[in-house]
Amino acid sequence: MSNQPISLRQALDSFDALWSPRIVTRVNGYDVRVAKAEGEHIWHVHDDTDEFFLVLDGELHISLREPEGERTVLLRQGAVFTVPAGTEHKPYAPSGVAILMFEPTGTPTVGDRHDEIPAHVDATTGHILKA
Repeated sequence: MSNQPISLRQALDSFDALWSPRIVTRVNGYDVRVAKAEGEHIWHVHDDTDEFFLVLDGELHISLREPEGERTVLLRQGAVFTVPAGTEHKPYAPSGVAILMFEPTGTPTVGDRHDEIPAHVDATTGHILKA
């Protein structure tokens, strides 16, 4: 990691892959990740950690399966939301989004438990594979 300022715009411009977060720095055992996303991710859950989202550009919907039922939160540019540990969720970006996330180092993008992973997604990292 760098001991110099980091441009999130430059970090986002350095890749095109969707749903493939890139670590821009680390803080106290947490990865600070940026990602581009469009379309649907998969239902997944992080058993032991919260997941923090900050929308840098665009709009992100996060569907949640909670004890009270299913709901969707809408995050527009500048909005933040934390998915509590143990909450099944599915992010969706209808027209593209740039996000920043905080997660403990080593947290898999597809969580600890998840729906079946499509063939075009790396089962270990959750990254979209190029065709």
